[in-house]
Amino acid sequence: MKIKHNFRNWLLAIVAVAIFAVACSDDFLNVEPTGSLSESTLANKAGVEGLLIGAYATLKGDFGNRFEGPSHWVTGGIMGGDANKGTDPGDYSSINPIQRYEIDATNGDINSLWRGRYEGISRTNAVLRVMELAKDISEGDKRRISAEARFLRAHYYFDLKKHFNSIPYFDETVPASEIVKIPNTPDVWGKIEADFKYAFDNLPETQAQAGRANKWAAAAYLGKAYLFQKKWADAKSMFDQVIASGKTSNGKKYGLVPSYSQIYNAENDNHEESIFAVQSAMNTGSTNNANYFDDLNYPYNTGPDGPGNCCGFNQPSFELANAFRTKDGLPLLDGSYNSPANELKTDYGLESSDAFTPDAGPLDPRIDHSIGRRGIPYLDWIDHPGKAWIRNQPYAGPYSPKKYVYYKTQENVLTDGSSWTRGYATMNYTIIRFADVLLMAAEAEIELGNLEKAREYVNRVRSRAANPETWVVKDGKPAANYVINTYDTPWTDKNVATAALRFERRLELSGEGHRFFDLVRWGVAEPVLNAYLAYESKLLVTKFGGARFTANKNEYLPIPQTQIDIQGDDVLKQNQGY
Repeated sequence: MKIKHNFRNWLLAIVAVAIFAVACSDDFLNVEPTGSLSESTLANKAGVEGLLIGAYATLKGDFGNRFEGPSHWVTGGIMGGDANKGTDPGDYSSINPIQRYEIDATNGDINSLWRGRYEGISRTNAVLRVMELAKDISEGDKRRISAEARFLRAHYYFDLKKHFNSIPYFDETVPASEIVKIPNTPDVWGKIEADFKYAFDNLPETQAQAGRANKWAAAAYLGKAYLFQKKWADAKSMFDQVIASGKTSNGKKYGLVPSYSQIYNAENDNHEESIFAVQSAMNTGSTNNANYFDDLNYPYNTGPDGPGNCCGFNQPSFELANAFRTKDGLPLLDGSYNSPANELKTDYGLESSDAFTPDAGPLDPRIDHSIGRRGIPYLDWIDHPGKAWIRNQPYAGPYSPKKYVYYKTQENVLTDGSSWTRGYATMNYTIIRFADVLLMAAEAEIELGNLEKAREYVNRVRSRAANPETWVVKDGKPAANYVINTYDTPWTDKNVATAALRFERRLELSGEGHRFFDLVRWGVAEPVLNAYLAYESKLLVTKFGGARFTANKNEYLPIPQTQIDIQGDDVLKQNQGY
């Protein structure tokens, strides 16, 4: 059973009242707004459970802005060099300065991101506040409800922290009138940890409903919070427990989905690799309950032969595609994948009617589960035709995104086609998956000196990708020259192990919104992203020419000017460099 995310249903009407209901001193004026409920009315188990569902609903965002979505295809992917905006210069032009690291505080999209996350925080605080007024909730249910609410609150604050760094923090004990007086600070990790720790200690190992956080989701997220702070031993402790004991909602032990492609298939939602995922639904009366945040990220102009028929955003970068080049089955850790001898052959500059033979060199097979490229089957649709599916090839390059795209056989079955585009998939978006945990655990092991344990975890991820039965096939044969091996030589050098681990995260998690935040926490964003910009600008001159990542500034987004105007610049302080 999936948790439904209908923003117009009665559950979410509850939330608005719980947070914003105002009482007057004159009794005859104490009339509740039509269609809303007071906190006293909600102070029972059914009301509190409804508020909690409203807090889960905000995982998708609340204001319909694509920056609010959990995939972070702009702030994690485009800003991390996995992709560029795609499409053409004029469509969604507010992303143009973001991909060039020229964003300013007046950008409305980052304000929507800020508002959306604080809406989620307000909803979790409402759950905790109203629950204390209820008389019919058992102590066991109170522990479980408060643990779910605090898990979600920690998630929303974690997301704000990695985007903005310095943020205001308030919990359920702070009166609404005082919230606007709270200054922003980077010192919030302790509070995020405390919420995840409470969730870990009090959540059940399994939940009756898919989509609800369990003990192991809290463990994984707590480990991730430790990792971001370089608390390696604490992170390892959490990841060890998830790897050894973690179970899905139906009690199945966590593991890697046998076929990489099935991570992103709606028919396989809530699989054994899914540790915490945002649930999707269709035909609920609002496409916000499907993956509205990805509705632009389909090949352009596909008509009946391809998904979505819109809009050509989020096109994978040349540099990302090159990274899938292998030698002796291993990635080119020295960066030579961008050299003329190793960069991928593409149809850039060719019409779809022009002859083209795809690259024949050795490649990691995950490339064709991650990137749509000409001549390779695009899921179960057709072979990617090249320029015919690209809105503006000179501006955006030759590639299309491929993860979290629905299959032809799923159209109008596992998609919501009730709006302006067919591109509303109803597959879950996975925030933390088991491969991510293995690679985070490997990182912690490297930092603690356990290089061989790290190699074991990295090889476990690579072994799944190396199974030829899971590769993309064309005419009964592998669709490209797939060559992938595990690391079979012991790791004795920390620098080599670190380079391999970081590259593996890029290959395994590309297009999933992690890349930029990884680069920032590793402290390498400036050299890596400026090298990326220099390479991409050789071909996409009009898009990237003169663009530059500025250290000690672009690691974080600016505090939205709208929020500073509301609270005052004596309360909210702008981030460095803006």
